[in-house]
Amino acid sequence: MDTATLNSPSSMGNSASGFFARTTAWLDARGRGAWIAAMVASYVVFWPVGLAMTAYMVVNNKFSGGGSSKCCRRGSHSIHMNRATGNAAFDTYKDETLRRLEEEQTNFEEFLERLREAKDKAEFDQFMDERGGQRKSDTTDDVAR
Repeated sequence: MDTATLNSPSSMGNSASGFFARTTAWLDARGRGAWIAAMVASYVVFWPVGLAMTAYMVVNNKFSGGGSSKCCRRGSHSIHMNRATGNAAFDTYKDETLRRLEEEQTNFEEFLERLREAKDKAEFDQFMDERGGQRKSDTTDDVAR
């Protein structure tokens, strides 16, 4: 490549964005600690850069350590918890315990659903009884007139 191509504005923009993309990928590969260390270092070097880096980290959710926050979401814990430890007895115990807990959770959720349905039915029956009582008194008043 000649120097005119290297110094053109389009190639300089690409190299700058390439630098940031490479740096972001490098920090992502090393985790949340690398992001925090880079942020602290940028504050030491020049505080406005540190402030900009903090804003970037907040906007792009870099404080959560990448994908590690997903393990705390409901239903995805089994993906991270099912890694083998190498101890067959413990792995069997862990798998059985997780299966039992998931079964208990399912049973409890079904119980809560039945409880909600029973409460809704009781409220509806009470409403219908009150409404029926109003209708009877309305018809009684009409007959009495």
